Amino acid sequence: RTEFAREEIMSSGGAEDDIPQAERKTVTDFCYLLDKSKQLFNGLRDLPQYGQKQWQSYFGRTFDVYTKLWKFQQQHRQVLDNRYGLKRWQIGEIASKIGQLYYHYYLRTSETSYLNEAFSFYSAIRQRSYYSQVNKEDRPELVVKKLRYYARFIVVCLLLNKMDVVKDLVKELSDEIEDYTHRFNTEDQVEWNLVLQEVAAFIEADPVMVLNDDNTIVITSNRLSETGAPLLEQGMIVGQLALADALIIGNCNNQVKFSELTIDMFRMLQALEREPMNLASQMNKPGMQESAEKPARRENPHKYLLYKPTFSQLYTFLAASFKELPANSVLLIYLSATGVFPSGRSDSEGPYDFGGVLTNSNRDIINGDAIHKRNQSYKEMHCLHPGDLYPFTRKPLFIIVDSSNSVAYKNFTNLFGQPLVCLLSPTAYPKALQDQSQRGSLFTLFLNNPLMAFLFVSGLSSMRRGLWEKCQDYLRKINRDIAQLLTHSRSVDQSFLQFFGDEFLRLLLTRFIFCSATMRMHKIFRETRNYPESYPQLPRDETVENPHLQKHILELASILDVRNVFLENTLDDY
Repeated sequence: RTEFAREEIMSSGGAEDDIPQAERKTVTDFCYLLDKSKQLFNGLRDLPQYGQKQWQSYFGRTFDVYTKLWKFQQQHRQVLDNRYGLKRWQIGEIASKIGQLYYHYYLRTSETSYLNEAFSFYSAIRQRSYYSQVNKEDRPELVVKKLRYYARFIVVCLLLNKMDVVKDLVKELSDEIEDYTHRFNTEDQVEWNLVLQEVAAFIEADPVMVLNDDNTIVITSNRLSETGAPLLEQGMIVGQLALADALIIGNCNNQVKFSELTIDMFRMLQALEREPMNLASQMNKPGMQESAEKPARRENPHKYLLYKPTFSQLYTFLAASFKELPANSVLLIYLSATGVFPSGRSDSEGPYDFGGVLTNSNRDIINGDAIHKRNQSYKEMHCLHPGDLYPFTRKPLFIIVDSSNSVAYKNFTNLFGQPLVCLLSPTAYPKALQDQSQRGSLFTLFLNNPLMAFLFVSGLSSMRRGLWEKCQDYLRKINRDIAQLLTHSRSVDQSFLQFFGDEFLRLLLTRFIFCSATMRMHKIFRETRNYPESYPQLPRDETVENPHLQKHILELASILDVRNVFLENTLDDY
């Protein structure tokens, strides 16, 4: 390293002998820290992606070195400029790596506040124009660093719902890509243009716009806020289980995606997070906070985000989650995936006879929604069958399946007597709504943003902010009533009540019932396959077809002047 520093000094200014000892030491120390930080950063790739404990000390060491490096270059900027020839893009690279560390720390911990930290470092790079000189150098690899920085910044902004910043970044990235492809005749032009197309489609995925009085778009957040979930009231007897871990799996063909997040995965992950708090007041550095100091009730459930996993990847992550699940905790599995249907006739009706949802295989040719096999007597291999989840029902399990073959999971069996619930999407939507599937599933939209989904099925595509807020208030009232219906039901399966003590699961269950009741009252949702289902089944008359709830839905429709979309006397139609 000393040799490396000596070469750097020689190349950047005169003979080594002319340089004061202190300045030479500054350059040597900087080179050592830079070298060490790169080694540690590259080592992050070798850490296992699953398991929550092994990585923490390594992350802590990496943060330590980057913190030192960042402060060091700030304190000794003059010497490093003169003697090392420190360029602004190199400072940008350090800041970008720190932004990446915070983002990966968010992925590992699901603590949304780390996204704010990543955002502040990425913003500083842009505000201080650290990468502005890159375009003057004849080095395409440096320009690619800049483009990658933009792509990473966009992901963080999407996750923080900073859509106005995203739009500015997309415009800047577009100009940068144009300049890059114009100057260097590169082969990756198509890939970078695809990145632009993907993010543009992602931004436009929401089917309804909420508008301010000046016609600017209101950015709505769908994370859990203080007033989000209906509160538990006196007399509600519910379980004490807490949602601790979630697998969010996206394997839909042709769904809008950016980075390795489909729009369904993006919506579901936000439904399992609280609104971010400002980290500065809370803690100094990731991994350094003792559990005693943690802010009360701030924990988000830990999540694994799996984009198009193979069966073995999915099973490995599932087993890791299962193994590390604390006592009195729930594991949630969310599957947004193409349906796989059994191709042969089966005499039995076991957990491997109804198909399931697709797992990734690069060798299969996927034809529409079904996979064709040579031998009809074998079961589908690249498929997560209901039976594949049976071993994991030894602990409390909450499953959401959004698929054209979700009903395969209706034939579940609770072998071990642990709390178990499956929420299942409709397997088909009325023709009028089908063309929307690329922009995300309607069922998942109901679980993430029920009002937007309600407006969409009512044929509305934009809404004034004042009316939106009035409807949100009314929807909170509906949620409270659904909570009452469920907890006072005499015949509801106990599993629902055991999960109802957790805020996130309570909100998902009330939204599921609202979704199901809305679809059952809607004039164009007339087939059984248009309705969500659940295992165990909910008592219809006490929940999804309850007259009290139906009256509320009609009142919400009246506020929006769309009552004509719904059936008035739904009870008479069954």
